[in-house]
Amino acid sequence: MIKKILIANRGEIAVRIIRSCRELGIRSVAVYSDADRGAMHVRYASEAYHIGPSPSNQSYLNADKIIEVALHANVDAIHPGYGFLSENAEFARKCQEVGLIFIGPSADAITRMGNKITARQTMIDAGVPVVPGTQQSISNPEEINQVVKDIGLPIMIKASAGGGGKGMRLVRDTKDLYSSVKMAQSEAMSSFGDDTVYIEKYIESPHHIEFQILADKQGNTVHLFERECSVQRRHQKVVEETPSPFLTPELRNRMGEAAIEAAKAVNYEGAGTIEFLVDANRNFYFLEMNTRLQVEHPITERTTGIDIVKEQINIASGKTLSFKQDEVFQFGHSIECRISAEDPFNNFMPSPGVVRHISEPNGLGIRTDGYVYEGYEIPMHYDPMISKVITWGRTRAEALDRMRRALYEYKITGVKTSTKFLERIMVNKDFMEGNYDTHFIEKNSEELLTPCANEETLSADMAIIATYIDYTNRIEKAAMGDFTLSRTGDKWKEYALKKSIQRI
Repeated sequence: MIKKILIANRGEIAVRIIRSCRELGIRSVAVYSDADRGAMHVRYASEAYHIGPSPSNQSYLNADKIIEVALHANVDAIHPGYGFLSENAEFARKCQEVGLIFIGPSADAITRMGNKITARQTMIDAGVPVVPGTQQSISNPEEINQVVKDIGLPIMIKASAGGGGKGMRLVRDTKDLYSSVKMAQSEAMSSFGDDTVYIEKYIESPHHIEFQILADKQGNTVHLFERECSVQRRHQKVVEETPSPFLTPELRNRMGEAAIEAAKAVNYEGAGTIEFLVDANRNFYFLEMNTRLQVEHPITERTTGIDIVKEQINIASGKTLSFKQDEVFQFGHSIECRISAEDPFNNFMPSPGVVRHISEPNGLGIRTDGYVYEGYEIPMHYDPMISKVITWGRTRAEALDRMRRALYEYKITGVKTSTKFLERIMVNKDFMEGNYDTHFIEKNSEELLTPCANEETLSADMAIIATYIDYTNRIEKAAMGDFTLSRTGDKWKEYALKKSIQRI
C-alpha cells in the first residue's frame, strides 16, 4: 500500500498531484530547485527537499539526486508528472532497482513507445493504422528517393526520439529533400542526442485527436474517450476540448477500440494517451503514444467524473480498475485553455517576472489548475505555462460561454500572459462552429495576433458579440453568411458591433 509519494516535478502539475494524494490520505514529498524555493508545490506538500540549482538539468532532470531524496524521505513511490523525467525509461528502471514504485508504465513500454520507429512497427504488428512511411531510419539518398517515389510528396521528416515539434521538417519539393533531412538530423541530435530520423506521408489539414487510456496490472484496459487537440502553435497544443466536434459516434468507437489495442500491444500499465491524426475524410492513423499523464487530462476528468491521478496511484498499488469500458460515460462538454507567461502579440516572447496581482476565475463549471500567487516570481528556466483554465457545460455552446467569461475574469499583472490571445480564439467563427484543424492558428493569424490599442475594451465587447453570434447561429444560421469575425482591432470592433446592432 502506497503511503508516501515523492512528486518529481514542479508547478501546477505538482500541486494537482498533491491534491489527489491528500484526498487519498497519502503523504506527499516535494522537490525544488533554487528558483522554486517559494513555489506553491513546496508550500503545499507534506515535506519538501532542495535538489539543486535552477537549471532543470541540474535539478528536476537529476535522476540520481531525486532518487537519493526519495530514499532519504522513505517514500514508497515516485510520481513523475509530465515533462522532465516522466518518459525516461532509465529513471523508471532505477526506481525499480532501489525498490521504489514508479507511478507509470514499465521501462520496457516507455522504451518501445519512446522510439517512434519502434512504435510504428509495433502498431503495424497490432493492426493499428499508421501513416504511410518508413519503418526504419533513413539517410541513404537512394533510399530516400525511393520512399518519396512510393508515397509521394509532401512528406514529413521526423526525429525518432522527437517531441514538441523538434527534429521535424515538412518537404513539399524534392529540391529541399536532402537539406531538410540534414537539418532534421542536426536538430534531433542537439535536442535528443540521437540523429535518427524517418519519413512519413504528410497528412494535409489533419485533426490531432488523442484517446486517454487506463490499464491495470491484471490486464484490464479501458479508454476514457477522446480529446481534440488541433489548436496548436508550432506543434504545441494551446486549446483542447472533449468531445471532439469532428468525430462521429461510429468513428469514436473505432478509434477507442484501436487505442485499447495499441496499449495492449505493449502490455501497458497506468495512464497514457494514444495520439492519432485524422484526415479530412475521417481516416485515422496512429501518430505516437505518450506514456504519461497529459497536460489536458482535466477535461477528461470533468466529462467522465474519473480522477485520473487517483487511478494512476491505485494501479501502481496493484489494484484492479474499479470500472469496465461499458461503465464509462461522457456527460457534457469541456474545454481547456493553457495560460502562459508570454506575449502572444510579440512572437510569444516569454515574460518571466514577479506577479503583482492575480485573480483567477471561478463559479459554476470552472476549474483552474495553477501555481502562481501574488508576490511569486515566475522563473525564466522552465516552460512558461502557469495555469490551465477548464470549463464544463451541458453543451459545447455552454462550455464556450463559460470559457469566455473565465478568460475575461482571469486578471494578472506584473507579467504578460496569453489570455487575450485565447479570448480571440474563443470568439473566432470557425472555432465556435467546430470547423478547425491543426492549421487553425496559422490560417487565422491576422485575426488572432494583430495587436489592439484597447485590448480590455475589445475583450469585453468580443464576449458580448460572441454570445449574440452563437444565439443567432442557432436561430437563423442561414442568414449569417455575410457576418465575419476576420477583422481585428478597433475597426473590427466597430464593424462587429454595428452588424450586431443592425441584426438586433
